[in-house]
Amino acid sequence: MRSHLMPIKRNKKRATQRKIKKRSFFQRFFIRLMTIFSGLVTLSILLVLGLRWIPPPTTAFLIQDLYQQGKSAESIHSVKVEWSDWADISPHIFVAVIVSEDQRFFQHHGFDVDEIQKAWAEYQGGKRLRGASTITQQLAKNLFLWSGRSVVRKGLEAYFTIIIELLWPKNRILEIYVNIIQYGQGVYGVTAASEHFFHKPPSQVTPREAALLAAVLPNPLRFRIDKPSPYVKQRQEWIIRQMNVGGGIKLLERGLSEKR
Repeated sequence: MRSHLMPIKRNKKRATQRKIKKRSFFQRFFIRLMTIFSGLVTLSILLVLGLRWIPPPTTAFLIQDLYQQGKSAESIHSVKVEWSDWADISPHIFVAVIVSEDQRFFQHHGFDVDEIQKAWAEYQGGKRLRGASTITQQLAKNLFLWSGRSVVRKGLEAYFTIIIELLWPKNRILEIYVNIIQYGQGVYGVTAASEHFFHKPPSQVTPREAALLAAVLPNPLRFRIDKPSPYVKQRQEWIIRQMNVGGGIKLLERGLSEKR
């Protein structure tokens, strides 16, 4: 009788050991996964925090553009985004960007819910689904991510948008945004754009020139500053009117003072 029971007990013991090993494997895997995840989160937060004071050396969109042009890895690493500090940029540029890209920039915390709802209502009404991205969302995409549409990219965009809004003041968001976005083929940053198209530093850009810079932002590869189409000219005039209605520089000063 005893000889028959011993194999059964041993089999049960082995099965229990296998279950423990299996459970232990998944526990170790989960711990390692969470360690990697927390490390990536910490790294991304530190990266964004550092850029609050340090100009970005390059951007994800700029690197992607260089690769698409067939540039070598060495040339990519040597590229620097041309930078101008806040005080060296005409305030008209900031105002033009706000009124053309994100008029509730100082009211929201990274996501314009009203604009999202409006875009969705238009889509349900039969219109093409348009973007409702804020300046902060566009900054997060251009600085850290890649072009194209996917759930993963939109999720990461939302993640970086939240971190940026938590760690940066509004003026820093504007400062980096105008310094990294593309204004034309191979023209990145407001310094390069003002010197290339207007032959002057960004501090001397006029309201009309600032409006023209902002007019091409929806698609700087299709719309041109040096040869503006009738649509770009029409959009430029609309931006100028919006700048005047909003009070121009006073709009900027009021928004910044309210956020301090």
